[in-house]
Amino acid sequence: MSTSFLLRNGKRVFSVIGGGCRGTDALSRVHFVSRRFIIDLSYSTHFMDFKGSSIPSSMKKLVVTKLSQNFRDAVALQTVPVPTPGDGDLLVRNRFVGINASDINYSAGRYDPSVKPPFDAGFEGIGEVVGLGLSASARYTIGDTVAYFADGAFAEYKVIPMIKTVSVPAVKPEFLTLLLSGATAYIAMKRLGDLVKGEKVLVTAAAGGTGQFAVQFAKQAGCHVVGTCSSNEKAGFLKTIGCDRPINYTSEDLSTTLRKEYPQGLDVVYESIGGRMFEMAVNNLANKGRLIVIGFISAYQTASGVPTVKGGTLPMKLLQKSASVRGFFLPHFLSDYKEAMGSMMQMFAKGKLVCEVDCGDMAPEGRFMGLESVFRAVDYMYAGKNVGKVVVEVTPPSLDSKL
Repeated sequence: MSTSFLLRNGKRVFSVIGGGCRGTDALSRVHFVSRRFIIDLSYSTHFMDFKGSSIPSSMKKLVVTKLSQNFRDAVALQTVPVPTPGDGDLLVRNRFVGINASDINYSAGRYDPSVKPPFDAGFEGIGEVVGLGLSASARYTIGDTVAYFADGAFAEYKVIPMIKTVSVPAVKPEFLTLLLSGATAYIAMKRLGDLVKGEKVLVTAAAGGTGQFAVQFAKQAGCHVVGTCSSNEKAGFLKTIGCDRPINYTSEDLSTTLRKEYPQGLDVVYESIGGRMFEMAVNNLANKGRLIVIGFISAYQTASGVPTVKGGTLPMKLLQKSASVRGFFLPHFLSDYKEAMGSMMQMFAKGKLVCEVDCGDMAPEGRFMGLESVFRAVDYMYAGKNVGKVVVEVTPPSLDSKL
C-alpha cells in the first residue's frame, strides 16, 4: 500500500510508502534525493522532479492532423497536458530534436497506411530526465541525460520507454546526429557496403546529415571517397572530413567528371537522392559494384513520393557488371543498432568522428529555436541549405539544470 500527496508549482510533494522499506518505519518515510522530491502515485508509480525542473501542466507538440507530403499543411502545433510516465518509462524534457527527410514521408502516411491522423510527428530527441517510473529508476535518475529514437519526438516533453533510450554524457546536439543519420551510414556501410581498402566510394548529398558519416566511415575503411554537393562551402567542409574528391554539381557536370576521373567505375555508391542521380550512379558502377539506396529525397515532396526511373534497362546494366542495388531501411537492422551506437560514441569521444550540426544560425530568419521553427527547419533542409544534420533547439537549459 502507498499513499501519495502532490501539489505542483513548488509546493509540498511527499510520499508515504509501506511494505518492503528495508526495515524502516513506513509511516515516517519521506523521500528526498539530492534535495529533490520523489513521489509515488500507486498504480501508476513514477517519480517526478516538479520543483527542480519546473514541469508545467501543459506543453506544446507537433501533431499530424491530415496526411500530406506538404509538412506545413499536414502538421499543427498543439497545446496538450504534459504526459505521465508509466512504470518502465522516462519523462524527457526535450532540449533538441532532429530533422529528417523522412519527416515528410511520415506526415504523408507512407510508412504505415493503417495509421490515421491525428498522430505525433518527429523521430529523435535529446534532453533531461525529469520523471521516471519505478522500474526505470533502477537504471536512471532525475537529471540524467538521454537521447532516443522513437515516434512523436517533436514535443517539449516526451514519455519514452526506458529500453528505447541511449545514455549520453551531456545534452549536446552532436549526439543527436548519431541516432538516425549516423546509425544509417554505419550499419549500411558495414552490412551492405562490403568495403575493401582501396575501393572507390561515391556518397551523394555528402555534406548532409547522413552523408557526412558515410564519407567518414568509407574513409576509415581505407577507401577513396567521392562526394557530391551543391556549393563550394559544402565542398570545403567535405575536404575537412576526409573526402578525396568533392564534386559541386552546380559548377561542374557530375556525369562527365565521373567518366573522366573514374573510367573503371565506382565500387560502392551510398545514394539518397534518387531519380537522375540514381540512374547516374547505376551507369557509373564498376564491375561487382554495390549501390546502396537509403532514400530518394528528390521525390518525397511529390504526390507519390516515388521517383521516376528508367528501369527498363536496369537488369541488363546490373548483369553486364555483376553489380547489385541494395536497399537499406534502418528499422530492418535494429539488431545492429546497439553496437553501432556504442562504436560511434567511442569514436566521437576520442575525436575520431565529426558530427556536424546545423541549427540554422545562417538561415535568413536565424537559429531554429522552439517547436514553431521545425517548419522552417524542414523547409531549410529540403532547400539543400544545410551543412550537416539539421537540429532544432526546443528549449534552453533550465536554471536548475545541472548541465
